[in-house]
Amino acid sequence: MGELILDLVPVALGVVLSPLAIMALVAVLLSRNARANGIAYLFGWFLGLAGLMALFLWLFPVLEVHQRGEPPLWVPLVRLLVGLFLVVAAVWVYRKGRAHVQRMAAASTPRDVVAASPQLPGWLHSVESFRPGRTFLLGIGLFVLNPVDASCAILAALDITLSDVDAAAGLWIAAAFVVVGTLPIALPVVYVVVRGRDAEPLLDRVRAWIAGNTHVLNAALLLVIGALQLQKALAGLL
Repeated sequence: MGELILDLVPVALGVVLSPLAIMALVAVLLSRNARANGIAYLFGWFLGLAGLMALFLWLFPVLEVHQRGEPPLWVPLVRLLVGLFLVVAAVWVYRKGRAHVQRMAAASTPRDVVAASPQLPGWLHSVESFRPGRTFLLGIGLFVLNPVDASCAILAALDITLSDVDAAAGLWIAAAFVVVGTLPIALPVVYVVVRGRDAEPLLDRVRAWIAGNTHVLNAALLLVIGALQLQKALAGLL
């Protein structure tokens, strides 16, 4: 079980440190109906994570991934494709963030600084007018449709399925993974529910920090997860 938990740490970090999800959460918590929207977003995120985990924990045994002998050939091939995707994504994220930093360093006027600074996705600006139902769907979509977050959940389900732990222990580990992946969303929501509008200054600082300082962390995280999957893929193919 200890080896399985260590294998899940990198993919759990991939879910926990999801900047787009946290940026969207901050926007939700700064909206007009912050408390209701925050709770709706939290439930949407939880359902997306738990639902995807449950789907693949059911699907992998149906596909007979966990066999007495070696797993099917497609298992290391999937790991290989996911690993390559994450490594390429790490390079892209780092280069894009570095380009922003270089443009900001070279800016000589306020207009140049604004133009060079990291830009939020356009749809985030409309979150201010969201109602709880739409915010709930946003929480689901930001997990299920985010290739990095979704890949991490699928890889976690695959690792649990391929492990030697029994079914009950596997379910407990999967539940713990879901809880850990939900904490970075749940804690700010609870903070806003308790503090109300007094939470806005801290949320503004968090949003500014995430917008300008996460490209290196994201790239390193993607690289670690991708390298881990490539190592497992090569071990399964050789």
